[in-house]
Amino acid sequence: MSFQNIDVAEFKHKIAQEPDAVILDVRSPIELEDGSVPNHQLIDIMQPDFASKIAELDKEKTYLVYCRSGNRSGKACALMAEMGFTKLYNLAGGIMAWNEAL
Repeated sequence: MSFQNIDVAEFKHKIAQEPDAVILDVRSPIELEDGSVPNHQLIDIMQPDFASKIAELDKEKTYLVYCRSGNRSGKACALMAEMGFTKLYNLAGGIMAWNEAL
């Protein structure tokens, strides 16, 4: 596997340890009502321009990716890995797990 599934505690640890990491939310804008991780960047995986927007990102950075439950963000990580990104972390359980941990 070209990305790691990590739990909320490790996700928070990565945010604290890597201030340059990109927190990537791949949900739709309306889903932000369910809460979000602070300082995220929103790129909706369901939009047709998702791959082109991802292609513009810096492949050298660390990406902490999440969605509602971890499913779409896993697909996003797999696609990003195919595009040459190497430091990819998927939030297992997504924002639902994040909110439970608050």
